[in-house]
Formats: sequence, C-alpha cells, structure tokens
Amino acid sequence: MEFPERTHIYQNHHLDSTRWGRYVTRADDIVIATPYKSGTTWMQHIVHSLLFPENRDPFPSGISPWLDIRVPNLDELIDNLEAQTHRRFIKTHLPLDGLTFYENVKYIVVSRDVRDVFMSLWNHYSSYAPRAYDSFNNTPGRMGEPQPHCPDDISDFWKMWISRGWFEWETEGYPFWSNMRHVQTWWDYKDLPNILFVHYNNLKQDTESEIRRIAQYLEVEIPKGSMQNILTMVSLDTMRLNAVEKERNDDGEPFMKGGARSFFYKGTNNRWRNVLTAEDLLLYDEAVARELSADCHQWLEGG
Repeated sequence: MEFPERTHIYQNHHLDSTRWGRYVTRADDIVIATPYKSGTTWMQHIVHSLLFPENRDPFPSGISPWLDIRVPNLDELIDNLEAQTHRRFIKTHLPLDGLTFYENVKYIVVSRDVRDVFMSLWNHYSSYAPRAYDSFNNTPGRMGEPQPHCPDDISDFWKMWISRGWFEWETEGYPFWSNMRHVQTWWDYKDLPNILFVHYNNLKQDTESEIRRIAQYLEVEIPKGSMQNILTMVSLDTMRLNAVEKERNDDGEPFMKGGARSFFYKGTNNRWRNVLTAEDLLLYDEAVARELSADCHQWLEGG
C-alpha cells in the first residue's frame, strides 16, 4: 500500500497544521488522531495510564500536547515536548491529508457515530465562554474569518454543521472543520500496520478489553494487578473530578460556562434520537453519501 501524502494546509481560528513542521519524531512516539468530541481526552488518559500503570495522580497538564492548535506558544510547546524523557503521546485533530505520515509513529484513531459527535459538540460549542472566543479569534496569527458564536437553536446548528464545510474542500463540519471527511482520510489507510482504529462505543461497552487491545498494539505490558487502577484512572468520574479540582486552583476565567463539568459532560450515546427530526436525518444521509465509503459508514454507526 502507498503511504499517505500531505495535500492540504489547515489554518483557521483553531488550527494551524504547519506547526507540525517543528515536530521531530522519536521511534516510539504515539499520535492520538481524532475528530473533535470523539473520545480524544479519554484516549489520552488511557495511553497515559498504560505508560504509567501505577500512577494515581491527576493527568499532568501539558504531557500530551495538541500540536495543531494555534493558540499556545509553539516554541514553549516544542521545548516541553523535546524535554520529555518518557514515551511521548501527542494529540491531533487533523485529517490525515494535513499531516506528514511517519512509518515509525504509532497512530490511534478514535471515532464515533456522527450523530453522537454532533450532540457532544453542541454541548461543547454552546458552552463557550467569552474567553474561548477571545482566545481563538483574537490571538495573533488567525487565518481566515473568526469563529462565529454558536447559534441559539440546536436545529440551526445541525443544519449548518452537516451541510457546510469551513475549508473549500469540505462539505460538512462548519464552523470547525470536517468530521466525516476527517475519519475517511484515515480509514482509507486503515490497513497500514501503524494505524489502529478504536470505536468510542466499544470503549464504553468493554473498556478493559479495548485497553488490552490498545496495549498490545503499543507493545506495552500491563503489570499484573494494575488493570483496576487503570480502569479507575480513565473513568469519566475520575477524569471529571480531577479536572474540576484543577480548575479550582486556576484563577483565570474558564473557557466554558460550567467549566470542566461542561467539558466532561455525559459521555453517552443516542441522545440525538430525541433531537434530530426526519428532515435532519435526510441531511445526514446526504452527507454520508458525499463523504463516507460504505464500510466506514457501517463502522461509524456500529463499531
């Protein structure tokens, strides 16, 4: 199979894919590659717990940087990443066609049903506090238009999100970036040995088995007796509690109304069934037909 090639540059209010030009690989690096609201933070906690299975401390700030978000100082981010002496794991929200692909990096792609992504994104976007808009829109270097404020009505948000792209090569995901197309760019190379797909539903239904599968892929041995601690550290309750505690020690204005409790919200599926109408679901079917192969669509809906 041919290797993926970088064919697009992603730069908007959130993203700057050119920041990856400063990245220097190490032979055992891990890249967690997800669309938004698909289990990114959960997977970061899982990988951290696999690398430090006896750890009982909260997830360390900055240990797994989001390299393509344009807001943090890039020099400081790269310096901190290069200073890490343990096995590194980095987050990206970029489609595969926005990244240089490395044969010596292990990629973990986490995805979920598109409609569940939408419900989680609605909670996330509608909870943006003024600090979030100021950070994404007013930090110097933004390319393109500012991110608009979230619509008041969830139906209005659905219609623009499912039918319009931010970049000219996208047809869904506005006003962020693609969701379906993102997954498809990775799915097209799912048979490469250094790409692992993980479905959010499978993580929820059998967390331990999925963690063991991830550990095997990463060639990480789980010490005897450590699994219960890992499961505790990656539970929604623990992640939310640690984030809330950290927030109490932060004097700054929160990025989200409700703070960490809004970010770590329900984590549940199928809430869309009581929200999306038959007309809304027709728009979903049209987007699926435009963006997804049949097997990728089947996997996203069923795991």
